[in-house]
Amino acid sequence: MKRSVLTRYRVMAYVTAVMLLILCACMVVKYGFDKGEGLTLAVSQIHGVLFIIYLVFAFDLGSKAKWPFGKLLWVLVSGTIPTAAFFVERKVVREVEPMITDASAVTAKA
Repeated sequence: MKRSVLTRYRVMAYVTAVMLLILCACMVVKYGFDKGEGLTLAVSQIHGVLFIIYLVFAFDLGSKAKWPFGKLLWVLVSGTIPTAAFFVERKVVREVEPMITDASAVTAKA
């Protein structure tokens, strides 16, 4: 597996997690203080698009890492739980890192 598969998953995991925290803060302001309805709408739409991209990259990583369905489902769902993606991303990186093939080492041997 290439490092770029893991890298793009990691970037989207962090971006999605941060956007979910921002969305949660916007929801508190919207429903708790009756302000920021337009901002909440914009943030929710941006988060929705980024979450779809996260799902695609996480599914790609899971299929290349040959994860069982339960593990793949947990990684996909972690993007919907505030702060969970941070912890799941760390665990995924530790697990997938040994599977990374170093392209420079492969070309040097050839």
